[in-house]
Amino acid sequence: MTRRRVIRTGVTAVAAVSGTAAALRPMLTSHQQPADDVPGDPFADTGADGAPEAPLAPGAVAALFDEVYRGRRIQGFPDAGEDGVALTVDGMPLRVMRRVDGSWISAANHYQPYTTPLATARGAVDVIGRAGLSMTTEHHH
Repeated sequence: MTRRRVIRTGVTAVAAVSGTAAALRPMLTSHQQPADDVPGDPFADTGADGAPEAPLAPGAVAALFDEVYRGRRIQGFPDAGEDGVALTVDGMPLRVMRRVDGSWISAANHYQPYTTPLATARGAVDVIGRAGLSMTTEHHH
């Protein structure tokens, strides 16, 4: 075995291990909250100020979040669907999907994952600007 072949094999092994680690990193670190994430847990039972939410009327569903962001009202609700959350922008449904690594993407931008449903809704507003969402409820992938 030549020295050149040993070096080539070593470099190839290092590249393979580095590539695998880089590909698995999002999945392995999905449970960690990044420092730049929005404070507060959208799935928590407290309001934005940390105080417990007021009791709801019978049959009403508690919002995970409800805020105005860049002039658009974004809301998130628990949902029995496969992703567990329903998001709206100005009352129109925003289709979202949970990825294997725990992050979220929206129909407005399939290329940018977000760590929470709230961040996903804000990202969708950033992408769509003042445009409206479609009334379509079809979900194609």
